Amino acid sequence: MEKKQVNGRRETREWIMQFLFQLDFNPEPIDTALKDFWEDKSPSEREKTYAEEIIKGVVQRKQELDEKLSHYAKRWNSDRMGAVDRTVMRVALFEMLYREDIPPVVSINEAVHFAKDFASFQSGRFVNGVLDRIRKDIDRPARTTCKPPGGGE
Repeated sequence: MEKKQVNGRRETREWIMQFLFQLDFNPEPIDTALKDFWEDKSPSEREKTYAEEIIKGVVQRKQELDEKLSHYAKRWNSDRMGAVDRTVMRVALFEMLYREDIPPVVSINEAVHFAKDFASFQSGRFVNGVLDRIRKDIDRPARTTCKPPGGGE
């Protein structure tokens, strides 16, 4: 049962990455874009809720996330980063800062996985380095959640 949940979360994260990547290149109202995006997918209500919370949070805080990424990515403004790298780091950073139910190392590991899969091995190293520097400055445990599962948002 646990394995299915992990696979479901990874697939959901992949949908999040796809959506945000697409939105970067084809900006449109978020509600319209989400309606169109879900048409050919069949997420559970839980997966859809999680995805939309992350998507809307990243979109709402995009400037803040990009500023933090630019600060920690030595000599790299977020607008110079590869689109995949920037997207996966925005999601991971949002989770690290605003989703206390997700341990930061999980967010980093997922970001590295997607950077390697969708960009390159070097992207994975870059993403890991930037996010790990940020993690060290975040005042929360790296490997545990701050809220119990089901602890509410």
